[in-house]
Amino acid sequence: MTPTGSAPVYRLERLVARHAGGTRALALQQIDLRIGAGEQLALIGPSGAGKTTLLATLACAHRPDGGTFQAFGADPWTLSDAARHRLRARLFLAPQTPPLPPRQRVVTAVLAARLPQWNLWQALVSLVKPKDPEAAYRALVRFNLGDKLYARVDRLSGGERQRCGLARLLLSSAQVLLVDEPLSALDPALSQLTLATLQQEAASRKAALVCSLHQVDLALAHFPRIVALKDGRVAFDLPREQVTQAMIDELYLNERPPANGPHEPDLATPLAVGACL
Repeated sequence: MTPTGSAPVYRLERLVARHAGGTRALALQQIDLRIGAGEQLALIGPSGAGKTTLLATLACAHRPDGGTFQAFGADPWTLSDAARHRLRARLFLAPQTPPLPPRQRVVTAVLAARLPQWNLWQALVSLVKPKDPEAAYRALVRFNLGDKLYARVDRLSGGERQRCGLARLLLSSAQVLLVDEPLSALDPALSQLTLATLQQEAASRKAALVCSLHQVDLALAHFPRIVALKDGRVAFDLPREQVTQAMIDELYLNERPPANGPHEPDLATPLAVGACL
């Protein structure tokens, strides 16, 4: 399902991929999926359904084992290393646990999103004297983290680190935003703020947004298209209006789908009422 007239970003046909880390187990089986430019969709499904592997595959960080995979009309794994690097610069993957150096300042961690746009000298200089800290501050403010600009990463709570990783996304120039479980450590108010910020950013740059979520209620409330995975296969791919409670019950037959609300709420920073406007 891809909107009529939407330029293709991804085309997956009968895609097969194994779990990362050398295991022989299949994480994805016979995946057919098309995603258009500017499209916003939520990935849902029980734990172990293959959502993270699919996002890593879309980010060209995990090589599929079979089928067809095209990003921007090209198979990334037939390109030269330099061409694949240029393609990856058009993609941004925000993992659930961002790889932030613990002793680094938040400003430096956020500005690392600009590394694909900088030469080696600019990158090295920014480690000593952050280049464009104002841009990092503006990105952090949108996630209600402006007061953490010069804090050390290891002094942040889990939810603050998660949002710091997402602030990087705002400084990238990516045309595809791939976000894995961005709300797992956030309270309901911060969850709403985070989703609003991600969707506003995607819309402003006409970027595709693919976001995996455990919170089914938020997925249905915020995303026009829902792609459900179960046992490594697409269970359904539908407009949210066509997703029924019976489908959700079947998808999570042996696992209760969590409503909005994290396991470990991030209550360290109060929500600024106008921050998502």
